[in-house]
Amino acid sequence: MIEGRKGVTINVEGQTLDGTLLLPAKLIPGVLFVHGWGGSQVQDLARAEEIAQLGCICFTFDLRGHARHDVERNTVTRSDGLADVLAAYDFLASQPQVDRSAIAVVGTSYGGYLSALLTKYRPVAWLALRVPALYPDEHWEKPKALLPRDQIMTYRSHFRTGQHDKALAACEAFAGDVLIVESENDNYVPHETISSFISSFHHSNSLSYRILKGADHALRDETCRKAYHDLLLTWVEEMVRGGRRVK
Repeated sequence: MIEGRKGVTINVEGQTLDGTLLLPAKLIPGVLFVHGWGGSQVQDLARAEEIAQLGCICFTFDLRGHARHDVERNTVTRSDGLADVLAAYDFLASQPQVDRSAIAVVGTSYGGYLSALLTKYRPVAWLALRVPALYPDEHWEKPKALLPRDQIMTYRSHFRTGQHDKALAACEAFAGDVLIVESENDNYVPHETISSFISSFHHSNSLSYRILKGADHALRDETCRKAYHDLLLTWVEEMVRGGRRVK
């Protein structure tokens, strides 16, 4: 049962981000959702609703440059994005019902990239990445929208390691449980990028990898969206139940 759902705002670097907090009737883990570039928290709300019914406290939010902040799209940097995710994590972790040792992060595309970086700075028990993206470390403070698309795609089309990529370096140090979901017909995140992520999680407690057959990057097909929805729900439920048994 969901005890409540409320719109909230969180402060970060002099600005406010819009979010939605979903509260269960009893305490268990927290789940943070990080949407992709060009998306919004709306895309995660249905999944958050169902996961909240498992007894989790779920938090969705809009990154700067999106939704109400859309006018900033061409000025926000990856540094801004990481600051947003850190602020969102801290807000979720500060809720009195959240078990801070049992926080999951679900990131999509650019949100998956930011979620991987988040694990370097905050404790994450479970990490679910759908079509996680990669970007060259250089030009970190350059507006994300202005990064050369051709250079990014060239970067993603080659196998990478944490030696020269800080997102993958964070993955190499991650010791929790991981779910990686690839889209079969992805024109933005090629298999080489997915392989780089998979290979980086060599210290993880567990690693689950799935390919969504016939799916594109944005999951435009309803059947593919449902397949991912069901997959994520099953994985989170397994992780939550496993965490309860350990405690």
